[in-house]
Amino acid sequence: MLRLNICFSPIFLLFVYCMKSSSSSAGAAIGVGISKNCPNDHSDLSYFESAPKPCFKNPTTMELIKSLNQTSSTRQQGSSSSSSESDCTVWTKECSEQLLWLAKQPESVKWIKSVRRKIHQNPELAFEEYETSRLIREELEKMEISYRFPLATTGIRAMIGTGGPPFVAIRADMDALPIQEAVEWEYKSKNAGKMHACGHDAHVAMLIGAAKILKAREKYLKGTVILIFQPAEEAGNGAKRMIGDGAIEDVEAIFGLHVSHLHRSGIIGSRPGPLLAGCGFFRATISGKEGQAGNPHHSVDPVLAASAIVISLQNIVSREANPLDCQVVSVTSFNAGEDLDSIPDTVILRGTFRAFSNTSFYQILARINQVITEQARVFRCSATVELFENEDRIYPPTVNEEQMHEHVKKVSIDLLGPQNFMLAEPVMGAEDFSFYNQVIPSAFFFIGIKNETLGSIHTGHSPHFMIDEDILPIGAATHAAIAERYLYDRKL
Repeated sequence: MLRLNICFSPIFLLFVYCMKSSSSSAGAAIGVGISKNCPNDHSDLSYFESAPKPCFKNPTTMELIKSLNQTSSTRQQGSSSSSSESDCTVWTKECSEQLLWLAKQPESVKWIKSVRRKIHQNPELAFEEYETSRLIREELEKMEISYRFPLATTGIRAMIGTGGPPFVAIRADMDALPIQEAVEWEYKSKNAGKMHACGHDAHVAMLIGAAKILKAREKYLKGTVILIFQPAEEAGNGAKRMIGDGAIEDVEAIFGLHVSHLHRSGIIGSRPGPLLAGCGFFRATISGKEGQAGNPHHSVDPVLAASAIVISLQNIVSREANPLDCQVVSVTSFNAGEDLDSIPDTVILRGTFRAFSNTSFYQILARINQVITEQARVFRCSATVELFENEDRIYPPTVNEEQMHEHVKKVSIDLLGPQNFMLAEPVMGAEDFSFYNQVIPSAFFFIGIKNETLGSIHTGHSPHFMIDEDILPIGAATHAAIAERYLYDRKL
């Protein structure tokens, strides 16, 4: 992996950027971790149209550096305090204000919204995010940010900072859902049956926005920020694959966010300890002996056995779990065939289970297997249970390490004010971010998108899901501040 070590004088940056913009190959950027001709790059696809841009038409990293230097100079001239207040040798509220100011520049806001809309129009399912990944890499190349690709098929690990320790990571997921979008707007999904119905397009845009801010402030970083663009959160445990491919190598802490329709737009919400539930699924086949419904004594009835199993499964939570420990076991499918005059030989049950601690989660998993097999025997039937442990269908609980949560809280309040941070309630939804926090200290947080005026009120995985795009610069600044401040605090 290559790393840039360039002295960022404004004249030199202007020269490099203009020379780069005039090049016919967008993939020739310095610091790129792999050639655009990589066979895994699906270079024959082209969902995202691009055209050569004149120098500084869009908010480039160099523009942000120039603006930042001008702002710092102005503040230093008008202040009797030392220059350490503006260069963040000592962290002050002014440092946070600089991050938010960069994120909210009009051209930056316009750019980050355009990135999100391109991704939204061209959603891609788990491990198929080839064009989304291409767009991300092109934006990183424009900013001259080095990266490694591919990880977990379409994933990216980018790097900003000194190239040395400490290393802190911020992560976004990239995949869409197999849902037909029902929202009628200019940037509606162009891919039939696919939709960014959980906000991952916004997650990617906010992380790219954070990359631009961090690159503009690279000289202030006291270590290295790792940007993780992860595939397959929804259906493939992409986090586990990214970890296996080295995405968090040398990383000592990781942070992630998710948009939330439960919180007012721009609000940051999190909590120490369990935030999101662990989630698993099961499929049980109950086998008996087929027979005529009019002569049930000649059959072994799996319908009766399955019915008893459904009721018995509810006792796991109601009679075995601590009432203060939230758990769920739900049977969501009961398939016994459609013949009204016969008793079938098999019944298939499907369902899900959730819990907020690993102990409770794996206890439920074991008890589901026991209850189904033993209850079937009571009715002279047999049962096989699939729990999909080896098929990436198990998501552990997402549990925030207390010190990491306090960091998110401190940074959010400093950046946005105490009125824009709240202690979030635990949610029964699941996230494969949990695989990261099984390996290194981490914190996950929400950013609110609820805006009744815009219609941004629908839950994720709804065909009517939409977001308030005004939160994009806020999320970008929050990502950047969490990472930069973490490195600063570690050097104290």
